Amino acid sequence: MSAARQLPLPFAHHPEFAAADLVASPGNEAARAWLARTEDWPEGRLALFGEAGAGKTHLLHLWAARRGALLCAGAALEAGAPPAAGLAIDEAESVPDAEAFLHLLNAARARRVPVLLAARTAPARWAVPLPDLASRLRATLAVPIGPADDALLAALLTRLAADRQLDIPEPVRMWLLRSLPRSPGVLREAVARLDRAALGRPRGITRALAAEVVAELEAG
Repeated sequence: MSAARQLPLPFAHHPEFAAADLVASPGNEAARAWLARTEDWPEGRLALFGEAGAGKTHLLHLWAARRGALLCAGAALEAGAPPAAGLAIDEAESVPDAEAFLHLLNAARARRVPVLLAARTAPARWAVPLPDLASRLRATLAVPIGPADDALLAALLTRLAADRQLDIPEPVRMWLLRSLPRSPGVLREAVARLDRAALGRPRGITRALAAEVVAELEAG
């Protein structure tokens, strides 16, 4: 009788946002500097913007944890008074209720509550139906997170692999960095797909498996 084959069970991956895991780079230097100077934010607001995977969510978590502020997704934002410690809104361009968003920003300013926003584009470019809200957003200091450099991408790949307890041999890592677009978001997706593809494969992550994943990404 042959031994029963053990089926791998895919568990949901929940990223950690520890300060030690933040990859510092020239692209996020300005954002890190402004997050350390909350009291200097004009109008008490700051917006970080950049491509997917650039580290905006990580920075929001660190700022919120340091201050004891509330962090929420834009799509889940509800009307109400902002918490005294501060408010961080991820994907802030997706807030569904413009009226509630305006009232919240006004209340935060009146009570001197800092508000940190994050989105893919600067607030001045968001499609906003209320002129008053558009005015508040244009007055928000917007700090870009720049493109990732080689060192950041290499460090990010190492951390993403460690987060998922993936053993990616160094030659395969170097090949991935050369073959993938220079985008943190694409790198995150590639590692997630490698994690799923490696389940149940006794040889682990090989160059051939990595090539399959890259081909899938290129095919869309």
